[in-house]
Amino acid sequence: MARHERSMMLATLAVLQIVTIVIGVYAMTSDFNLSALTRQPSPIGPTASPRGIPPAPVVTSGPVLAQLSATSGDGPLPTKSTLTRQLTDALGDKALGGRVGAVVLDAATGARIFAANPDTGITPASTNKVVTTTAALASLGPDTRFSTRVVQGRAPGAIVLVGGGDPLLAGPSAKPGYPKQASLATLAARTAATLKAKGVRKVTLSYDDSLFTGPAVAPGWKPNYVPDGEAAPVHALAMDEGRQRPGARPRVPDPAAYTAAAFARLLPRYGVTVSKDIRQERAASGAAELGKVDSAPLYALVEHTLTHSDNDMAEALARHVAIKEGKEASYAGAAEAVTGVMRRLGVTKGVSVADGSGLSIRNRVSADAMARIIAIAGSAAHPELRAVDSGMPIAGFSGTLGNGRRFTRADSKGQVGLVRAKTGTLNNVNTLAGLATTKDGRLVTFAFLADDVPVNAEPVLDRLAAIVARS
Repeated sequence: MARHERSMMLATLAVLQIVTIVIGVYAMTSDFNLSALTRQPSPIGPTASPRGIPPAPVVTSGPVLAQLSATSGDGPLPTKSTLTRQLTDALGDKALGGRVGAVVLDAATGARIFAANPDTGITPASTNKVVTTTAALASLGPDTRFSTRVVQGRAPGAIVLVGGGDPLLAGPSAKPGYPKQASLATLAARTAATLKAKGVRKVTLSYDDSLFTGPAVAPGWKPNYVPDGEAAPVHALAMDEGRQRPGARPRVPDPAAYTAAAFARLLPRYGVTVSKDIRQERAASGAAELGKVDSAPLYALVEHTLTHSDNDMAEALARHVAIKEGKEASYAGAAEAVTGVMRRLGVTKGVSVADGSGLSIRNRVSADAMARIIAIAGSAAHPELRAVDSGMPIAGFSGTLGNGRRFTRADSKGQVGLVRAKTGTLNNVNTLAGLATTKDGRLVTFAFLADDVPVNAEPVLDRLAAIVARS
């Protein structure tokens, strides 16, 4: 019996040795990776190659919209007749109401693949943010940051908190998030350090929010928008987007005064006391800077604005475009500046805006203009605009398309992950505009806008986008 067991053991060892030799030969002659067997993670960064041996190329996943074997953007155009028939059928759904604009463009050439009422101006709702953010990137550049500062006041011991138009400035109770934002507490610490270095430990505080001008609420906004928390009154000095507390819907009536009061409570933590009387005052030109904090770069702000449909950030961006373009930093000046930038980009018609967020019912954008702006933002000629496309929600995964209600029906759920698009919703208004790669790898942009919707047309819009993605 012992002899039999010994024979079995020797045979087993022989088989294992043969397997080891085969694996070794295969590993030396192929791209075999032992981590595939052990399921260990690959190194995060590149490792050094032995001298004389060139490093192996790093292969990463393609963009979320790339599909199968075709190179993204380079495939053949979808068959027009089939796409037209399918989209026309879907556009006949009564849920869309009586006013609909629809356009599908070839992103590479700008040629129309499909159009229905393409040049009709339609209320865009929050897809208006596509216009605003594109203008901001084109005018200001993707690396621009917005600064909140404290400067020397006109009298000894006086300081002025100066708003720089950054509504995402984090208040004292805000938690870290993405993109990383400037902090009011950091500004207080820096200011206190400068003051104490000068021997100053007691100050009077004023605040300056004069960077933005004009009404704080846009024409065409409904009276309930601010009380319901859809947006705050627009001020150049604000923290936590004018919210009573971070993440809460209720907004404060005067974000600038509210922020200044919070700053006054922060300074004593760092050894500087503040007099009780806080006034609004314009800072003197050229006043010495005592402290400063900067926002995240503009490209990150744009991505945040589009992914989360941030009304407050969109309004601030529109004002900054106005300033850069030499216009008044008001709703009217921002509208003039944004449309001027659109003309410079080649979108000469189809855009008439009254605010930056799309809350105003006075905004009008044609489906052709919307789809064309998205195509321009993704073109090789305008790399500075890429954050527009990368910031759009991904169907079924992120932002306003990742809420569990979109792309869930049988006629659209198959395209989850294959569509990037900005949503828009107001009373009787549903819109969807974005981009997708067709089944053969052609990058296309689309805009579907409806502003006479009886109840809710979101499922139909998802179906339309899904038709484009699988065309």
